[in-house]
Amino acid sequence: MKEWIRVVKFTFFSISAGLIEMGAFALLNEVLALPYWLSYLVALVLSVLWNFTLNRKFTFKSAANVPVAMLKVAAFYLVFTPLSTGLEHWYTMTLGWNEYLATAANMVLNFVTEFLYQRFFVFGNSIDTNEKAKK
Repeated sequence: MKEWIRVVKFTFFSISAGLIEMGAFALLNEVLALPYWLSYLVALVLSVLWNFTLNRKFTFKSAANVPVAMLKVAAFYLVFTPLSTGLEHWYTMTLGWNEYLATAANMVLNFVTEFLYQRFFVFGNSIDTNEKAKK
């Protein structure tokens, strides 16, 4: 049951991060007319910071060293970001998808892979070790 609650929390925090990503992307892409890839990259970074902060504290309740945990997440995004940026380009330029549909597809891919990565690698040994978990 505890793991299902963790999945639900991760889902809701990821939805909020997705809203931040889509809002930032829309602002940067539509209003500021930045290049598509730059709009995507900045929006992704903002959502990652938001998602990491909430999930560390409330979903995984981890007391792990923040810089170390963030470096692990950064390592994930060093791989995921170029791959997802390439996918965004392929979706939109080769397949002709709408930019928002392409971003949504990558967000779903990100959701699944990031949960598994954070659950088992970033916070795996430190789950339920912060002050919230001890109460």
